[in-house]
Amino acid sequence: MRHVHGRARRAGAALAAVMTWAVLPDGAAGCTSGGSGIGPGNGELFGKPPAPEDVIRVTPDDASKGVRPEGELSVRVPGGRLESVKVVKSQDAQETPVPGRISADGLSWKPGTKVTVALKLRDVEGAPGVYGLQRRTFSFTVGRSQVSLVDAVERTMEVRRDGTLPATVPITAGAPSTPTYNGKMVVTEMLDVTRMNSRTVGFGGEYDIPDVPHAVRLTSSGTFLHGNYWAPADTFGRANVSHGCVGLRDVKGGGSDTPAGWFFDRSLIGDVVEVVRSKSKEVDPDNGLGGWNMSWTAWKAGSEVR
Repeated sequence: MRHVHGRARRAGAALAAVMTWAVLPDGAAGCTSGGSGIGPGNGELFGKPPAPEDVIRVTPDDASKGVRPEGELSVRVPGGRLESVKVVKSQDAQETPVPGRISADGLSWKPGTKVTVALKLRDVEGAPGVYGLQRRTFSFTVGRSQVSLVDAVERTMEVRRDGTLPATVPITAGAPSTPTYNGKMVVTEMLDVTRMNSRTVGFGGEYDIPDVPHAVRLTSSGTFLHGNYWAPADTFGRANVSHGCVGLRDVKGGGSDTPAGWFFDRSLIGDVVEVVRSKSKEVDPDNGLGGWNMSWTAWKAGSEVR
């Protein structure tokens, strides 16, 4: 890990950004605001200028003029992965935190990255009296990035692929009495068609639909993003009526030319769907692959990673 301090001046106050990011390709990185360098040696480390893909960029530039107080401070890294960004406003000897968030695509590995996993679990005690059995090594290559943002208030889903926005899809989310979980959820299962029965997820006999099309599982407790052929077409984008799932317009049997079919055909297990502005709580970290919602510090506290 590396830490770099960058500054940009705004309306008479200094903004300081502290970044932590994952290891970059050549073992060294620099930080720059636009064309001017900031950090050691005006962007150089160990006497060598960093490669373009190893440079963290802060916008607006250092000492920029005419920057609006409400303007945006952007921190970007072409290679590697941002893990945290802390920004404070320094004025009159007082430091005030500036709110912000890392975009979803800043939390994923670069497409094409080869990852090797070594499981050395044999004889490891995972719980009192419970020991691992496996010793196994396997590799995989990271695919393209697809992160979809569901806004429960706007009733839309923005589908972002490798940083672009190919589509914004109208959706229906959980009704006021059964809102959809907030937070980042990971696709763990994809089913062309499945049965959904309310009794299996803790409800009464509200529904039993034998042929729900284009079902994409988001949590182990039963949250899906799926096709919906039974709601009127004008529901999507206008009303939240589900029991906690995210619904996309579809036809009985599932259609490839419907919003649900379009999304299903372009999705992979491992894709991220984030729900915001729902009236529900944030999804629990152990409900599916909800660990994305934990801070790195909290994640490490419960693991063997130190």
